[in-house]
Amino acid sequence: MTDYQALFALRGRKAVVTGAAGLIGREIVAALAQAGAHVVAADVDADRGKALEQVFSGGGQVVFRRLDVTDLDALKQNIAGLSAELGGIDIWVNSAYPRTADWNAAVEDITVDSWRKNVDMQLNSYALSSKYAAESMKGRGGAVVNLASIYGVVGPSLSIYDGTGVKPFSMIYAAVKGGIVNLTRYMAAYFGGHKVRVNAVCPGGVFDRHDQSFTDNYGSRCPLGRMAHPEEVAAAVLFLASDASSYVTGEVLMVDGGWTAV
Repeated sequence: MTDYQALFALRGRKAVVTGAAGLIGREIVAALAQAGAHVVAADVDADRGKALEQVFSGGGQVVFRRLDVTDLDALKQNIAGLSAELGGIDIWVNSAYPRTADWNAAVEDITVDSWRKNVDMQLNSYALSSKYAAESMKGRGGAVVNLASIYGVVGPSLSIYDGTGVKPFSMIYAAVKGGIVNLTRYMAAYFGGHKVRVNAVCPGGVFDRHDQSFTDNYGSRCPLGRMAHPEEVAAAVLFLASDASSYVTGEVLMVDGGWTAV
């Protein structure tokens, strides 16, 4: 009989999580570490990254390494360095969320310069990180998981923002997340023969001390009646990183409380 608990175990696996000090990133680090993986918590914020490392102090199961995914010219070398340090990367999770101060400008106010910078910082960093990580796994096998969004699959429900003071996500965000979705499918097709699985998780809105009026509006539009919790996204990443999903690649897993089902 199959040991289903063992399918989710990551003992002996080496994982890198970008954006590890963020709201979702730190939960992904916790999920992978509790499953037994040795995790590199990679982030540009050294103070928050080191604090996260201290949460898991003892045995060095989680270590912080500073990584700026927006430095595209250095990414190949930096990922090669992480691979060498770990003795190979088994799991790569892209959960960084770099952006400019004006990334969420209204459609009419988006500048060419801001568009280019955000596509470089968000989409191109994911594309190159995924590529270099997957190349390092070729033949040996591994799993790449990208964080996308419901707004990379469907258009926004603008009415939920009315009267809340919360700004809708921008046109840039939709383009970036949509790009990540199809990037994931392409890479799954390309690297499947090399034993590398590439999948994406598309969260719905994740609660982060939002205004009550917004959470009420959001819940009224969502079949499960509420926003997501960060750990619910992390659990989906754990599934896609583990052998429990050994025959899953190119999947865009909606973690959205049914938002895209209706």
